[in-house]
Order: sequence, then structure tokens, then C-alpha cells
Amino acid sequence: MRKILLTTAILLVALVTKADEGMWLLKELNRQSVERMKELGFTFPVNKLYDEKNASLKDAVVIFGGGCSGVAVSEKGLIFTNHHCGYGAIQRLSSVEFDYLKNGFKADNMQQELYADGLTISFLRSMEEVTSQILPKVPSVLSEVQRELAIDSISSELLKQYDDDPFTSARIIPFYSGNKFYKVVYDVFRDIRLVVTPPSSVGKYGGDTDNWMWPRHTGDFSVFRVYADRNNKPAKHNADNVPYKPKYVVPVSLGGVNNGDYAMTIGYPGSTQRYLSSFGIQQQMESENKPRIEVRGAKQDIWWDAMTKNDTIRLKYANKYAGSSNYWKNSMGMNEAIVKLDVLAEKQQLESRLANWINRNEKNKAKYGNLLKTLNETYTNSTDLARYTTYFLETFNNGIELIRFSNTILEFDMDGTEEDKAEFINDRIIESYKNYEPKLDKKVLPVLMRLYAQRVPAKYLPDIYETIKTDFGGDYDKYADWLFANSQFTNLTDLMNLLKVADTERLTKDPAMELALSAKDMGYELSGQMISAYENMMRGERQLMAALMEMDPKKSFYPDATFTQRMSYGSVKGYKPRDAVWYDYYTTEKGIFEKYKENDPEFHLQPYILDALKEKDYGRYAAKDGTLRVNFLSDNDITGGNSGSPVFNSKAELIGLAFDGNWESLSGDILFEPEMQRTISVDIRYVLYTIDKIMNAPHIVNELKIMR
Repeated sequence: MRKILLTTAILLVALVTKADEGMWLLKELNRQSVERMKELGFTFPVNKLYDEKNASLKDAVVIFGGGCSGVAVSEKGLIFTNHHCGYGAIQRLSSVEFDYLKNGFKADNMQQELYADGLTISFLRSMEEVTSQILPKVPSVLSEVQRELAIDSISSELLKQYDDDPFTSARIIPFYSGNKFYKVVYDVFRDIRLVVTPPSSVGKYGGDTDNWMWPRHTGDFSVFRVYADRNNKPAKHNADNVPYKPKYVVPVSLGGVNNGDYAMTIGYPGSTQRYLSSFGIQQQMESENKPRIEVRGAKQDIWWDAMTKNDTIRLKYANKYAGSSNYWKNSMGMNEAIVKLDVLAEKQQLESRLANWINRNEKNKAKYGNLLKTLNETYTNSTDLARYTTYFLETFNNGIELIRFSNTILEFDMDGTEEDKAEFINDRIIESYKNYEPKLDKKVLPVLMRLYAQRVPAKYLPDIYETIKTDFGGDYDKYADWLFANSQFTNLTDLMNLLKVADTERLTKDPAMELALSAKDMGYELSGQMISAYENMMRGERQLMAALMEMDPKKSFYPDATFTQRMSYGSVKGYKPRDAVWYDYYTTEKGIFEKYKENDPEFHLQPYILDALKEKDYGRYAAKDGTLRVNFLSDNDITGGNSGSPVFNSKAELIGLAFDGNWESLSGDILFEPEMQRTISVDIRYVLYTIDKIMNAPHIVNELKIMR
């Protein structure tokens, strides 16, 4: 199956100026990086990190689902990842009667493992540089958007051979600001089954309060198994399938971690903008993060209130709430970190140095003379419009669910084959409505529409606002009551009947569709007004990176994150978040008890879990001092997408699973701060203890290759 990942996002290159910074392509490790890794304690053979002909460590690190990482830990296809990565699959398998989110799940044997319909796990097959097949065919006179379109067209041709293969995913990925391209190919497994998950009280211990925070006491893990056909190849879900035998299986260490120990992550970081200009950072703070915080906060308050009062709604909205709140809090933390770490000042200092370099001679002036001035003007002049656009997207694209359903219905092909129609209805409509509560959406709609009207000029209001003013006296609650009472989109049965008879007129005149189409028109208007600014931003940031690389030709560079397999090396260590405060590098079970609050939705634990911890029967999972280590810190360079990434010791043995960054360095996607930026991981010994003693599944531990 062909999948092209060529976005219009700015893909920049980060300059290595600070120790242990970088998300390195295993295929492009340079001598400098390897020497630094060995200096920190790395002893594993370098040639076994990446090898396309022979089994290597890269074969064990997987893409879990669509946005996480994981690791193969047994000869029978066991995959360790984060609890929050498996959350959506666990939710879909749950019901009020079988609430695996609340109570956890374990399979006593393979026959009891639960098929996670729709979940995929992808193993990296190969990376092939294809720069020479792309860039010579792209005319230099094209605009940035035209350039992207040309590259996309060329990439489609290069990926044709994978078009009809549902078990292969192939992408053309740009690196180094679009100056280098790789064809990345994955083997996609589609028969994935849930094996073990702890209750959310363990897997999400601390909830939103502790999210991005340290100290942390979260057992953020889940266990799945990959199944294949009898030839060990990817296959559709089938009772005859057998556990997949990975090319490489990672051994699990019970040796624990100590301060200063070598730590290495391999995973799939999503996106970074390490060389975004100061002007771009300022706009991101003011025009993206702040509106996102406000709109999502309003929506989430309504969701949370309903979720805490009704188990059915809690199950329906658990995954949606988690996804929304994660980046809501991330946006708050990023803005705070940018200010506290003085990120803008550091960027401005770099740009000042660049300006001096540009003005040093006529050649530099000819190429880059207007660069910084143009970037400044572009971002300054588009700040307000960018803010209105964020309010629009968070309200109408990400906020009101009925609009999103309506936009999905617009993609329904009335003239398609019956097979295609049935597949669309099942995959796109029915699955979405399973986790939808119209009464809750009806509460969200007036709150968000009112907030939008308060924050943007009248000329950017969709024309449905005039209808609300004329027909409902400007009362958003009355409009919501009428809309949900008269729309057939709120009832799955009614909607199915409309789609089956292909009643286009009734579909387009439905009140929900009228709202969606009105919003869509304004979306086009905002996009049209922003397009010239986007074009200038893309060109300016690309030229900025070119100039910086030209200014410092002897520096080593690594590409920004692009959801491709990357390695980060560093050490286990604590940090000093503020004056007179030092955070140690690990937490223990003691902190679980200190945070515990009976019946609190974030800090409650079931009595049997508390009792088990109180017994202190930690056995081989205990640290030398007899405590049970829960989470630990390292200075590895990670970002979103790294969730579930294995953390390795110097011998490439598994010591933990990365699941978060720390609050003080949430500006890390823009600027790496070695003294402050930390990766938070769950100690693998806590994972194994929970599986063995809490979930009573020692047979799973017995599958692993345990190292002491």
C-alpha cells in the first residue's frame, strides 16, 4: 500500500552545537556521534544497529499504530509500548461490562488474546536515498507550493510498485530542508492482539495533573502480540495465523539504571522545528498555542464533567479526551518554557550573528540580504490572521464533532460500487459514531461558537451566524437545541438510511450539513488569505536554514524529526528545575502512596494494587536498596511519536519505555536545552513487576530473554 508523506510543513535541519543533542538516522551515524556514544559508555557493536541484510536492532523497533513507537521483546511477537499508545485499541475493545480501561486485561493463553481491529504495527524494511531521482526533475523556478506538488508527483511514480500491496507502506521523506530524500519502506502487520494492559489507574496514574511533570509514578505500558501467516508474513486477521517471529528480539535487563549510565532511545519522533526563526516562534506562541489552549480548555471542561458522571460516556470519550488534553497542556508548557528558558533571546542572538555574516560581503548580501527583513514582515503581517485561523480550526474542525461527521459524509461517493459504499460506511461512519454522544456535542457547540464570535472579527464569521442572529435572536443554545432536534446526522440509523438510498438533497439540506458547509466556506476564505503568507514563510525558513548551514560549514547536522526511525544517545541524570531545587533521576513506589487519593479520578488505585505494593514482594524486580523503581530520567532527545520507544543500556538491553518529556523543557521541539530537557521513562522492572505480580501474568515474563 502506497503512502506518501510530503507535507507543506517546514522541514528544517538542526545544527549540533550542544552535547548529546540530536535525533540521528541510524543509517547516517557519523564518526563524531559514534565516538561520543562510546565516550558515554556504549559497548554494543555499531554495525548491529542498522543492517538491511542481517538482523539488527533497527528490526526490533516498530511503528505502533499511527503515531507511536514500540519494541519486539520475544520470539513470539510480543510488543511493548506505552499504555497511552494502546489506549485507543483498549477503549475499542472495552464495554461497560468488560471495562479494560478501568480494570485492565490479561490473556492467560494465546486463545484469550483480543484482536484489535484496525490496529497496525510496522517494521522498517529499508531506507534508500532517492535524491538523484527527484531533485533534477524539479524546476528551480517553481514556488514553494509548486515545488511540493512536483515532488509529490515524482514520488507517486517512484512508489507505484507498492500501490496494491496492503502489507507494505512506502513513503518518500524529505530531509535537510528538502535537499535530500529517502524512500522508506515498512512491512505492515494487521493482525494485532491485546495481551496485557494494566488498569488506567496504573497506566495513567496522575492523569492530566501529572502529564509532562516530574516526579512521575506512571506505569505507562501495554503489551500486544503480532500475528502472521504460516510463512511469517503479514496477513489479514485469521484464526490460522501464528505469532510473528521478529528478525531481532531485544533482551530485557533487570540490572536497573544508575546516575550517569548510558541511555539510548530508538523510535519514531514525529516533528521538530529546531531552526524555526524567532519570528516563527513568536507567532506559534501567540497565534497557535494561546487560541488552542482556550478553545480546547472550554471543550474539555464539558467532556470531563460528563465523563466523571457516566461510565458509558467515559468509555466513548476517554481516547478523544486524552488526545485533546495532551496537546492542550503541551501548548501551555511550551509557551511557559519558551519564556523561562529565554528561547527567543537565544534565537535572536543567532539571527544577529547571521545578519553580521550576511553583511560581511556582497556575495552573501546578494543571496540573503533581505532574508531576515522579509521573514519578520511576513510573520508580523500575518499574526492576526494566523490567530483567527487557529480559532477556526479548533472550533469547527477539531471542536464540534457533528461538523467533522458532516465533512466525512461529504466524501461519500454516491455513485461508487456497493462494496466501496459498504466499506466507507463501516470504516468511516459506523466506527466514528460508536464513540459519539450527541447530547454532549450539543453542549459543546454553543460554547465554542460563542467563544469564536467573541475572538474573531465579524467578517470571519461563517454565514450561519447570520441565521442564528435572525432566526434564533443570537441565542446559540436555542440554535443548538433546534439543530440537534432536526438533524438526521445525530442518529446513526437515520443517517444510514439516507446514505443507502443516496438521497443527496436531504443530505445537503440537513441542518448539520448546512452548518458544516457554512464553516467550510469560511475555512476556504481564511486559507486563501493565508496562502501568500504561508508561501513566504516556507521559502524564508528554507533559505534561513541554507544560510545557517553556509555560515557554519564545519558543523555536524542532523535532520529534524519526520516520523522516521531515529536514535538518541545520552545519560541517566536528574536536573535542577529552579533555584535551590534538585530532581533526582528516579522515583519509587513510595511516591505512589504519597500521591494516592481515595476515589480521585487521577490518583486512585484499586485496593488489590495497593495491597500488593504494601507487601513489598518485589523479588528480582527490586533495586539494590529494596525499593521498587517506577520511573527514571535521562537526557535523551525525544519528541511526540517517541512514546513507547525502547530505552536501552550500553549493551542494547531494554531498561525502560519512554513516555513523556518534562514540563520545564516543552520548548524542546524548537530548541534543545541540555541542562533542562529530560526524557521520562517507565522502569522496565516496574513493568515486569506489574505484569507478574499485579496482573498475575508471569507466563508473559517467561517469554522474555531476561538479563541480569
